[in-house]
Amino acid sequence: MAHAPADRSHLADPVTRHMRSDFARLRLDHTVGDAIAAARAVPPEGRIIYFYVLDAEGRLAGVVPTRRLLLSPDATPIGDIMVAKVVTIPAEATVLDACEFFLLHKLLAFPVVDKERRMLGIVDVDLYTEELADVDRREELDDLFQLIGVHFQESQARSPLVAFTSRFPWLIANIAGGIVAAFLSGFFQAELERVVALALFIPVVLALAESVAIQSVSITLQRLHGGRPTVHGILEALRHESLTGVLLGVASAAAVALVALVWLGQWSVVVSLLGGITGGVVCAALIGAAIPNVLRLVNREPQVAAGPVALAATDMVTLVIYFSLARWLVG
Repeated sequence: MAHAPADRSHLADPVTRHMRSDFARLRLDHTVGDAIAAARAVPPEGRIIYFYVLDAEGRLAGVVPTRRLLLSPDATPIGDIMVAKVVTIPAEATVLDACEFFLLHKLLAFPVVDKERRMLGIVDVDLYTEELADVDRREELDDLFQLIGVHFQESQARSPLVAFTSRFPWLIANIAGGIVAAFLSGFFQAELERVVALALFIPVVLALAESVAIQSVSITLQRLHGGRPTVHGILEALRHESLTGVLLGVASAAAVALVALVWLGQWSVVVSLLGGITGGVVCAALIGAAIPNVLRLVNREPQVAAGPVALAATDMVTLVIYFSLARWLVG
């Protein structure tokens, strides 16, 4: 029976609508003894996760973990034990923004502050776990993680310099792949001169392989969802993609080869296309499944790097298969 997708429209709600204002406050001018005495005299109403240090104007000055407060000498100034660099959530953020914070920083709570850094409240991990609890089916849980991941990538892309520095180094893989592909074409120049029709089909041979590579990369990234791959998982993904690649390759090769046969009637071109497209697509599927896993294993971010690397490798492997088969047939 089909299930209706979970309603996640509240992810766009302002986070201030879901924050708590009953957080544990400390004064910046207090000592540890003063702070503990004040907390005992007027206990915070809500659950205590962290103690937030505020100045006289209510601005957030730092945060004190509960363990550090309890184990420090009474005469220690609060400013000496607090953590001054606090990850905060701006008041204009949404629930989706807050979920991203929990996913990235792995903290139990975050303070919500206005533009003057005055503390308005906190959102704790319950907000994030409630989002997960509302999603009781695997497909919808995957969608939520994907939504958070895409949202994070979009936020990173708002800075052109950050986007450039994270993406351009991986485009070098495409540049190198294109140059190697040009050299390969020159290496097989004799075959191209003998059967000029081979060159006519290079764009479609590469386009098919590249498309399959990108499809495999996208599917693999969805399966990873920020997790670390296992050997069993990698082998299973490669097995699945190789079988899918065979089916895609044979179907695509048959369609293109049929056109070549009707158009040119050259069997050497037809067989080269059959073998080149099938082999290229199968290799592309394997490359697209392997690259994100390898990048994750070496602690690189696959969302940005996997596409360029997979495309460059796919182009080189596909051209080698296509030209090598042509050389064998026309040699």
